[in-house]
Amino acid sequence: MEVSKSDWKLFRARIGDWQEAYMERLLQEYIELLTGAENASEKFWKLEERVKKDKKHPGVLVELRKSNMIYYIVSLINLGVITTSDLKEFSEELKEGVNFLLNRW
Repeated sequence: MEVSKSDWKLFRARIGDWQEAYMERLLQEYIELLTGAENASEKFWKLEERVKKDKKHPGVLVELRKSNMIYYIVSLINLGVITTSDLKEFSEELKEGVNFLLNRW
């Protein structure tokens, strides 16, 4: 599927906000981890492992390529970073392509 210029522009404008919202959720999870009843060392190493894993997540880091944009969107939806309602401003063609891929996975 060829991504339109307007969808690409909108995606680039929205991805930062989506990632910020996802990282805010991560920070809340880290706070819960840090305020748990475990020893400080256990909390430290659990946090270190989580951050190591989370920083590779598309909700935190994504390499922007127009050719892969639709797959990024599907991945962000499947991973709970965004929902299909976040795509309301995108073209019908893009939304149909995303829905097609979501229903295949």
